[in-house]
Amino acid sequence: MQLTAPATTSPGPRTRRRDADGMAVASFILGLIGLLVFNIFLGPTAIVLAAVSLWRGTKRRGRAFLGMGLGVADLLVLLTFIQLDNTLSWSF
Repeated sequence: MQLTAPATTSPGPRTRRRDADGMAVASFILGLIGLLVFNIFLGPTAIVLAAVSLWRGTKRRGRAFLGMGLGVADLLVLLTFIQLDNTLSWSF
């Protein structure tokens, strides 16, 4: 009689790649949205997601690189506004 459930195996390469593809798309979307709002949070998140998806071997390398570029652009936009206003917030 077995009282415990059988141990599950670790996710295979197919699920891992699907997760990496999703992270690449998410980094692109977060980087794009971060250009307009919450760039102090969304920029670094887009960079990290893009790096992890590239490390896991995504098939959507272009989206991952775009997400990373947009994340860096988010931080550059934030730094530009900080220099212009001398504050951490945008004021139009």
